[in-house]
Amino acid sequence: MPENTIPVLHLINAQFYAGAERVQDLLAGRLPDFGYRIDFACLKEGEFAVRRRNTSAALHSFPMKSRFDFAVALAIARLIRKNGYRLLHTHSVRGGLIGGIAARFAGVPMVYHLHSPADSDTEAAARNIRNALIERFVLRSASRIMCVSSSLEHYALSRGAKPDCISTIWNGVPLCALLRRARVVGKPLVLGVMALFRPRKGLEVLLDVLAQLRKLGVDVTLYAAGSFETPAYQEEIARRADQLGLSGCIEWAGFVEDISSALRRMHVFVLPSLYGEGTPMVLLEAMAAGLPLVATRVEGVPSVVRDHIDGVLVRPGNVDELLRALQDIASADVDSDALGDSARVRQAERFSDLEMARGVAEIYDELLDESRMTVPGLTL
Repeated sequence: MPENTIPVLHLINAQFYAGAERVQDLLAGRLPDFGYRIDFACLKEGEFAVRRRNTSAALHSFPMKSRFDFAVALAIARLIRKNGYRLLHTHSVRGGLIGGIAARFAGVPMVYHLHSPADSDTEAAARNIRNALIERFVLRSASRIMCVSSSLEHYALSRGAKPDCISTIWNGVPLCALLRRARVVGKPLVLGVMALFRPRKGLEVLLDVLAQLRKLGVDVTLYAAGSFETPAYQEEIARRADQLGLSGCIEWAGFVEDISSALRRMHVFVLPSLYGEGTPMVLLEAMAAGLPLVATRVEGVPSVVRDHIDGVLVRPGNVDELLRALQDIASADVDSDALGDSARVRQAERFSDLEMARGVAEIYDELLDESRMTVPGLTL
């Protein structure tokens, strides 16, 4: 790690290791190239501590007793002052609420990283309403707001964020040395999906389409990589697959450490999400591997994937459109190799982890320049 790096604390939930956590992990590895050292403060115990790749970053644990355990905010403020962190970077509604208090007491700027819209992040309407109300406060109190897509920038503006506080920093992933494997004539077409599986990921729609493809005589299987948000949802999906007669043609791989090798198991990457996607990291990783894409038109996806150039876009929840897109690829009516080649070039040019870190570092630079003129924090 370069000498004289500026310390920054990232405040994260840490319960899972999914897209947002992957962003945090990659930034910890890349930001030292731009003069910043990243450590983490975790508000929950969970998978991040075990799954993260960048283990050089310090990990501080502040498990909350409830969403409104504000004593944690004061403890984090003390940590900021003790370790000399110059910025606090938050990544969730919970983190933004606690981080806003901690940053105020510690006298440092707070960045709020907007990964997905709070008003449609879960299937629980009451929780979405509560989170959206809290996020309005967070958006107005943050020193800077980093949106991972232009759609989220519009979302932040519609919820009262100041225009001069908002920047769009696209997610990015490392370049991939392993390319897609060629489909062998006479062998099944392998569809791939990778996610933290929960209802908004659209897995039910994909299973319905898989069953229809097989009824139409298409030799197709599904490789599904990722853990489930809850055991109850995993059981629900298993029952649905069994009812559709798909149990023998799906490989449930669980959480995979080696993403590149998992992507090599697929011929086509499918993102059937219904909502709640900013710039999906798994989509970028599939592009880096040169996989042809079939994805839904949700939030930031159409800004990443150009329809019939890098992949095929369909309406979320529309079984017929998803079925048609996959039929066209299976029958070679669409040149899937051309889609994959274009997707790989686009990821390298627009959505690398280096460019993501560069954009974040530029915001940090601006905030530190501005903070020299602000008053010190409050006394604890």
